[in-house]
Amino acid sequence: MSRWSPVAVRKPSTWAKPRWKNSSAHSQVRCQQPQNESSNCKRAGKYQLARYSTVTISNTPQRQKGIARVSVFSLLAVGLLSLPALGFTIVLATADGPKIVHQLLHPTGEFSARFMIIAILASPLVLLLRGWRGPQWLKKNRRYFGVAAFGYAAMHTVFYLIDEETAARMVADLPKLYIWTGWLAVVIFIPLAVTSMDYFLRRMGRFWKMLQRSTYAAALLTLIHGAALHNWNRLGPVLVHFAPLVLLELYRICYLYLRPRNTAAP
Repeated sequence: MSRWSPVAVRKPSTWAKPRWKNSSAHSQVRCQQPQNESSNCKRAGKYQLARYSTVTISNTPQRQKGIARVSVFSLLAVGLLSLPALGFTIVLATADGPKIVHQLLHPTGEFSARFMIIAILASPLVLLLRGWRGPQWLKKNRRYFGVAAFGYAAMHTVFYLIDEETAARMVADLPKLYIWTGWLAVVIFIPLAVTSMDYFLRRMGRFWKMLQRSTYAAALLTLIHGAALHNWNRLGPVLVHFAPLVLLELYRICYLYLRPRNTAAP
């Protein structure tokens, strides 16, 4: 036996859950040792399990490194997804024509729809491309695309309000199909974006998932909103955006509910 060693603990009779013997977390260990080596044991960074031996815990540097890595990735993701918005802002600040706000309506709405489609595509892609890392990564990080979709929808709404100029014009246009469907989509986007944080995921539990499923209603309203513009003259470009989503969702429905299932032999 070495000059000092952890306190011997009697082996439990059953396979109970390991218990930590140290009383103060992350700091001290009870040891049998000479007096002159007490300082070496106080901060040894060791924990004693109640079953067998001493386990060294040194995850503090790795945890800090992980936090830094997540922060860098988040900043990089936000920066990349914000590049179109930066371009719109530069165009808005440097353009001289009075129609520039009206011209930015379509690009902002299209980017909102694109990011929303990418976020929804994650789940059916995981089923279609099982074992591939790309869909798994997209499903894990689709929150960024969802929040970006809300951001560009908010920019699209602000440009619309500026372009309308007066409340009377907005109220007069409200009964139009492509107007009220767009407003409903924005209203659905708001709680989705607000509750996208982990705090609401923990607090809401299973209701959080139920709320997030309203994204499909927002996608349907966005499709109608974009297709009905200018007397349905933009139906072709809208279908180009939404056709992959519709096909993959049909595949997902068939896979989950219509595929034959193996039944156990009697």
